[in-house]
Amino acid sequence: MYAMLLKILFRFDAEKVHYFSMNMLNMLCRFSPTQFLIKLFFQTSVPPVHVFGLKFRNSVGLAAGFDKNAAYLHALDTLGFGFVEIGTVTPIAQEGNEKPRLFRLPKDKAIINRMGFNNDGMTAIAAHIKDWRQKHPHSTMLIGGNIGKNKYTPNEEAWQDYVQCFTALFAVVDYFVVNVSSPNTPGLRELQEKDALKNIFQTLQEMNQKHPNPKPILLKIAPDLTEDQLNDIAALTSEVKIDGLVATNTTISREDIHHTPIEKINAIGMGGLSGKPVQEKATAVIHYLHQATQGKIPIIGSGGIFTAADATAKFSAGATLVQVWTGFIYKGPGIVKNILKGI
Repeated sequence: MYAMLLKILFRFDAEKVHYFSMNMLNMLCRFSPTQFLIKLFFQTSVPPVHVFGLKFRNSVGLAAGFDKNAAYLHALDTLGFGFVEIGTVTPIAQEGNEKPRLFRLPKDKAIINRMGFNNDGMTAIAAHIKDWRQKHPHSTMLIGGNIGKNKYTPNEEAWQDYVQCFTALFAVVDYFVVNVSSPNTPGLRELQEKDALKNIFQTLQEMNQKHPNPKPILLKIAPDLTEDQLNDIAALTSEVKIDGLVATNTTISREDIHHTPIEKINAIGMGGLSGKPVQEKATAVIHYLHQATQGKIPIIGSGGIFTAADATAKFSAGATLVQVWTGFIYKGPGIVKNILKGI
């Protein structure tokens, strides 16, 4: 049934359909009878996972970039996600890049996006999460805050943007993810270099440790890093306190697109590629970092997860939790339950 619906939805603009679909799901979840049916069909009970000092009700989460403004937490909670990463959040609200900026590659089960950290800004998003928590105090779904820098913030001042977002979201999220790996903000990936990362994490952890209950702070990395860069990140985890890694973000490579005409790919242009084409590359990065850190740093695996077998590959490589994004679009609302029942 979802496959038929997908064919219809894919006839329309990708970004508009995203908001339309999630707004409709949010509306359905506001009514007790339909919410009950959604839970009945799409939720399943499994043992919780304890990591980062937190209790995750299950191991399948939603990656950042899907619910940028914490607008769909109720719907995502109802679908049974163990955790949802909101954002990427920046200090000041920004429009993001020009449209169109979201493109489907159905033959490759992939998506290219160049959204550009479009979001409502840290103050508004913090208010959204606070409001949701007040209305749903018994929810066991955890919320991660994925934080980044504004487009026009110079890299030498980027640490200040991360500090502002950390401060604004601290009271309302369960953990943080420092995003320095999106290819859609100019110069952002330069912050993956060791010295820049060290400065950001030292500053955030100094602030974090002043709180009675510090929050886990994770680092999200790109799948396009060299072995030397991955080794630097592994070494950094022992120099400054990095509580975990998210591997990986989207790729700028197009080498693993095999079924979409090159003319279409060239017409789309720049952007981060997600879905099946990044699957093996992301798994390889997880395995490399798991070995390089001797399994001491928990890893959230992300990239090309559509099925229980895909998730199992990430766990076998060294991931403790997994996140879906493109798979959620292609597989639909049953993806969490199907993965949990199959692993």
